[in-house]
Amino acid sequence: MMATPTLGVGRRYQGRPLSVARATLRLVDRGDLLAALDRAAAKKVTIISAPAGSGKTSLLRAWADRPGQPRRLAVVQVQRDQQDAQQFWLALLSAVRDASGTTSGAEPPAATPEFNGQAMVDRVLAELADARDGITLVVDDLHELNSPEALAQLTRLLSGLPPNAHAVLATRRDLRLGLHQLRLAGELAEIRAAELRFTERETRELLEASGVALSEAGAALLQQRTEGWAAGLRLAAISLAAHPDPERFVAAFSGSDHMVAEYLLAEMLDRQPADVQDLLLRTSVLDRVNSQLADVLTGRPGSERILLELEDANAFVVSTDPGRTWFRYHHLFADLLRLELRRRLPEEVPELHRRAAQWFTQHGEVAEAIRHIQAAGDWPGAARLLADHSFSLMLDGQAQTMQALLRAFPPGADHPELALVRATVDIAQGHLDDAAAHLTVAEAHAGTAPPDRRRRLQTAIAALNLSLAGRRGNFASVVEQARFLASPLTGPSDEDIALGSDLRAVALMNLGIVEEWSQGLPDGERHLREGAVLARQIGRPYLEVACLAQLGFASKFRPVAITRRRCREAIALADRHGWGADPIVAPALVTLAANLTLTGEFDEADRWLQRTTQALETDTGPGIRLIAHTVGGLLLAGRGRHREALEEFRAAERPRAQLEGSHALANQAAGWMLATQVRAGLPGEARAGLAALDEEEARSGEVCNADAMICLAEGEPAAALSAVASVLDGTAPVIGYTTVMEAHLLAGLAYRQLGDQRAANRAAEHALTLAEQDRLLLPFVMTGSAELLESLPRHGTAHAALLADILDLVHSSSLAAEDQSAPPPTEELSPGELRVLRYLPTNLTRSEIAGELSVSVYTVSTQIRSIYAKLGVADRSAAVRRARELRLLAAARS
Repeated sequence: MMATPTLGVGRRYQGRPLSVARATLRLVDRGDLLAALDRAAAKKVTIISAPAGSGKTSLLRAWADRPGQPRRLAVVQVQRDQQDAQQFWLALLSAVRDASGTTSGAEPPAATPEFNGQAMVDRVLAELADARDGITLVVDDLHELNSPEALAQLTRLLSGLPPNAHAVLATRRDLRLGLHQLRLAGELAEIRAAELRFTERETRELLEASGVALSEAGAALLQQRTEGWAAGLRLAAISLAAHPDPERFVAAFSGSDHMVAEYLLAEMLDRQPADVQDLLLRTSVLDRVNSQLADVLTGRPGSERILLELEDANAFVVSTDPGRTWFRYHHLFADLLRLELRRRLPEEVPELHRRAAQWFTQHGEVAEAIRHIQAAGDWPGAARLLADHSFSLMLDGQAQTMQALLRAFPPGADHPELALVRATVDIAQGHLDDAAAHLTVAEAHAGTAPPDRRRRLQTAIAALNLSLAGRRGNFASVVEQARFLASPLTGPSDEDIALGSDLRAVALMNLGIVEEWSQGLPDGERHLREGAVLARQIGRPYLEVACLAQLGFASKFRPVAITRRRCREAIALADRHGWGADPIVAPALVTLAANLTLTGEFDEADRWLQRTTQALETDTGPGIRLIAHTVGGLLLAGRGRHREALEEFRAAERPRAQLEGSHALANQAAGWMLATQVRAGLPGEARAGLAALDEEEARSGEVCNADAMICLAEGEPAAALSAVASVLDGTAPVIGYTTVMEAHLLAGLAYRQLGDQRAANRAAEHALTLAEQDRLLLPFVMTGSAELLESLPRHGTAHAALLADILDLVHSSSLAAEDQSAPPPTEELSPGELRVLRYLPTNLTRSEIAGELSVSVYTVSTQIRSIYAKLGVADRSAAVRRARELRLLAAARS
């Protein structure tokens, strides 16, 4: 039977721990101190700053536990040496939701590898603003927050607290929070060590309540020796209660806080039974302990009873959860125990760390396990474990923790597998060149690794190379690695490889992304679906959103209904987790905006495009930014705002240039830009831009269509037909059937210029047939097909309803363009141009106009191009409308 710890019994506070100083407050009426905190908490922000053991946590808990406390408190205790901003903010958001009672309808906060601190601050502020009765944030041990970005974000939160919110912060040292504006406004209160010190009266009350008989002079000496330090007084009271000569005890010690604490704590430890001492010493290697872990380190059962009794004794063991399953030691006592462990059992310390590491690994607390393996001096083992779990740690938002673990390796212990870890961190932080260098080292090591390690390392390296390619837009360079990755992920060798679920899910996602963007590799959609399913099974909602968002993008050439359903599914899941403005959902947002633009639903498309822009405030690689600018250009062009559309297409040139190697989407963006230049009355610029493209780009169907538009603007319909021939016969590569639709429309416009109305009608009917299923309207606007469609006999088309919708959109687009204030002509029309202008409202073709004026068709085409440029328009209908506005037609007739 185990002995019982020799300390008195305390009580609990709402399932939370009672500390040494909490007992002190319970034994002594410190109503003046509680009242001081009440007054301070009326300010926006209160800072309690004092050294360890001064009673900060005790004061907070006594204040919170006071009967009739009217405030709703959101309490967060910062973890020891907290490196990652995200972990702190997730805990704070959870505490706010718990305090406000809004957790029922919301997904629990989850970690993300790409933490958006500004968005998280906004979420917390929104939750605080929505709380009915107001919330007071209570953050204890703030000095443990070793993240400059988290402190900067906290400054922003504190400076922007809504009217019904307050904050109380406890720290051992002053932190640079930049709260001078609050101080100037009288909204910052401070409680410091001097206000927390015990007076002589309070010292006497504490001794009396502890059953210690000490003279008034002895009590005054004790208060003087401890300088009213709460922890020292409480520890002294515990020792004095069992001492045969209290007066001599008080006279025997003196010195600083730490010297007093060491003396008193050592005496306390010596009075414990042997089995209790053994548990305390062996578990002192831990920052926190539970009964299972204590049993592992002591090698015997029964630790739970000892830990509970030690906490109830209320001196140096503190539970950290409402269920009283996890405990920690007062830091002063923990320091002493570690020193004593190294003195008594130095040879057992490495083995204790190894046992702790094994337990933490088995229970999924990898970062803690790695710290213990490092403490045991097993650097190869620590490197291997860190490499194996680097994907999981990154997904948990622990990039800073990973960097701290990397820094802990001493010179000469830098194992090659750590290159994989460094590459993971570098990619997440956008250090792409460094990541590539580290992957080169990792690849060299993987080739020499034992067979049981090689396949796993190669899979992780391939997944990272695919991620790096995505950030750089260089998909062609990793086609072989994508094929390699597809084999272990989908073949029968899964069990042999024993991939971790996180690595497998990330690999499936990156594989699907590269396959889809490469547009030459099959199974992209399948791998993204598998990745989403696996992410859901293993509880990785961020990965699930990422896979679903990319699946929405991969569906861009599917029927409209399928594309929209997939995109909205990804967006809805992201919104439930508060990630609706994060880069991870941008592929679904921009694909939905593009889809709505194609069907002419411009207002709704604009709303989704605005959300895309918000999500792209942080770097997501050039591909999605290219698409966002392209969709913005299409939206403006569809509304007839061609000059503004050109600006968006020009903005797309920047990410397009960052794509390493050619890409079909880049060709599409280039084609649309050239077409918009023509529509904006700049065919010369379009022709120059076309000439600047390389041979591969010029062969794409999208650029062929742009070439045809330039030819039409130049009055060369035969050349336009030649340009689209390869698109219509299927020899030119295209990325979607909208390109074929546009080719039919351009052919129709060319036939119309040539005077072959029957062929023009056939071409228009082909385009309408292609557009019917998904009711795609934008190509008709982009190609300026209004006159072609208006000349199509209504009784001669099988798509009368669609035709009516298209003409409505074309006309509304033209009206919207007219609403834009247009500048006067840059130059007056010449007499010859005025004569040609007179015929533009008619149905005469260019050759017929040439006949009427007895000039060549070339002359007419040249003058029409000049008219378009001077009037700032892109087609004949717009030229007529603009000429009427400027009363030029009357001048042409005079």
